Amino acid sequence: MILRRLVPVLLPLLLAGGANVSAQVQASLVSADAAIQPGQPLTVALRFDHEPHWHTYWINAGTGYPTTIEWDLPEGWTAGDIQWPAPIRIIDSHGTITGNGYEGIAYLPVTLTPPADLAPGTEVTLKAHADWLMCADVCIPGDTPVELALPVQSGPAAPHPDFGAEVDAVVAGLPHAVDGLSVSAIRQGDVVTMQVTGLTAEPTEPWFFASDALIEYDQPQPATYADGVLTMTLAVSGAYFDGDGDRLMGTLRQDGSWRADGTQPGLAIDLAFGDALAAPAAGGIAGGASATEGTTSTLAGTLALAFVGGLILNLMPCVFPVLGIKILGFVNQAGSDRRKVALHGWAFSLGVLASFWALAGVLAALRAGGEQLGWGFQLQSAGFVFVLAAVMLVFAMAMSGVFEFGLGATGVGASLQSKDGLSGSFFTGVLATVVATPCSAPFLAPALGAALAVSATESFVIFTAIAIGLALPYLLLSIFPNAVKVLPRPGAWMETFKQAMAFPLYATVGYLAWVLAGQTTEGGFLNAIFGLTLVAFAVWLYGRYAAPGAKPARARFGLIGGLALLSAGTALGWPQAPAPTDIVWEKWSPEAIAAARAEGRPVYVDFTARWCATCQANKKLVFTSDTVKETFRDQNVLTLKADWTNQDPAITAELAKWNRSAVPFNLFYLPGQSEPVVLPELLTPGIVLDAMQ
Repeated sequence: MILRRLVPVLLPLLLAGGANVSAQVQASLVSADAAIQPGQPLTVALRFDHEPHWHTYWINAGTGYPTTIEWDLPEGWTAGDIQWPAPIRIIDSHGTITGNGYEGIAYLPVTLTPPADLAPGTEVTLKAHADWLMCADVCIPGDTPVELALPVQSGPAAPHPDFGAEVDAVVAGLPHAVDGLSVSAIRQGDVVTMQVTGLTAEPTEPWFFASDALIEYDQPQPATYADGVLTMTLAVSGAYFDGDGDRLMGTLRQDGSWRADGTQPGLAIDLAFGDALAAPAAGGIAGGASATEGTTSTLAGTLALAFVGGLILNLMPCVFPVLGIKILGFVNQAGSDRRKVALHGWAFSLGVLASFWALAGVLAALRAGGEQLGWGFQLQSAGFVFVLAAVMLVFAMAMSGVFEFGLGATGVGASLQSKDGLSGSFFTGVLATVVATPCSAPFLAPALGAALAVSATESFVIFTAIAIGLALPYLLLSIFPNAVKVLPRPGAWMETFKQAMAFPLYATVGYLAWVLAGQTTEGGFLNAIFGLTLVAFAVWLYGRYAAPGAKPARARFGLIGGLALLSAGTALGWPQAPAPTDIVWEKWSPEAIAAARAEGRPVYVDFTARWCATCQANKKLVFTSDTVKETFRDQNVLTLKADWTNQDPAITAELAKWNRSAVPFNLFYLPGQSEPVVLPELLTPGIVLDAMQ
């Protein structure tokens, strides 16, 4: 087993002596033409032959680094940049996107221009040195000298017999603009919406590769297509991009082709962000779904779920038992007149609808105020996501029976409910929603979150669907009152059902925590988890000591203690945006250390892992210190993080070099010193600052 793990690392090292190929990737220099014509551009290409499961990287690699070519050409020759073919997403065995690059046979074309005074009948040798990173389960740097000898002739040259057709095909399919297609993009905060109009067919698996790392390479890119228009939503990178971010540059790839001849998988994009998207092309594609139809389909699904959620509310322990009682009350008020009984049912339903409409109106007002304050795209706000996760957690624990929402409030509207006539039935519907059904709150929580993320009109429609679901049994039973006899009897099954329904909310909390992990720092996410733990503690304390029937002193302790813990959890877990002075960690590599030391720059290396509690404590204690941050900034210290959370052979080898097999391990490379300062496992700001002296 040990030998099997060492072979992928040792084999390329054993083959490196004198060989100009590796076992994983074979590199060679090939030409489109069989000869050189003086003064005329010549297309050559670095040809990669990857072993199965191995890959190299595009200009924006994602997790690796791109291939480079250093030319050693005869005098008078010039070389252009690499012309990058459309890349593919590199996906590991776990289904995770790890980068952008190439597999199988890949060509990286370059245009070389010879001098005009080359003598026909001679031969020219073109030389270069290629460097790349090749990865599968492990990553290994690769490099080799490559060369190509070609004759010089006066007239146009024939295609190279071995590789000419393949190189020409790659060049013909390089990403570029396509006549008839219009591309536009707008940026709103951390979201870019891109639109391609003028299409004649729906693109297959479209994916945008940002050449400047503006767009997150590993985040989903939702895409919709209707009437010849492709619309994609792209997440802006918060960690790897430090430019102006005022343009969208890269390649939009599909599994098919942007041209009818099937030769162009990549569409070149380089445009400034505008104020609006391009207008859709007139006409449309026969048989294609329109944008309105797609939106209607999505909304219909949401409304169906909302309606079912409203029906489920009737099965809650504090709702279901009163179904039959309220219907019998309608009958008693109206006597045997079925028309009047039905009117009471309609009045009750109108009360339910009015309550939900009022709630939707309040949320619409809050949402409008949030937009005026610049709080758009709420789910992109780390603070909003944290609060929503905390609310979901509280409601889930309520459904699990940890505590009960204030059932005492049920009696507040007793006088209104007891009124005779249709007004009494109306207020019964209002109180069924607002007061008399406190355990509906956990089901309303997801609706509240959704209402803040969709338009006001959609919010009203969604809440209407929930209200109809809640009121429908009452309305049907008022029309057919004899059906009360077929209702199952209330019992322990209802409490079991309620507790089982808590688990979808716990799953929602987990999903929101995952979203939050991508919106804050490592330390901020850990604080958010601890904050949610304190929120859960607060709920438990309240439920334990302020339960119905508790003595006043005990109830006050539960209420005050719960509020204190809730405040502490919110304060601890509230996500903090990185400050401009915060230390920015870059990925560790021996090359990064060597480059910085060659510039005379101090280098701090932190060998760490998420599962290492001491590592997290060190970072929390040392790198939140203003003195440390200011000193590192003033001294221009390069901070490198060697993340050992997952197995990494390079980090393991580096630790072994220092006779270490565990983390934390910290090194400080100072200018003018041949060896770094080895720091102790437990750090303080003073220890780190003293090491700089």
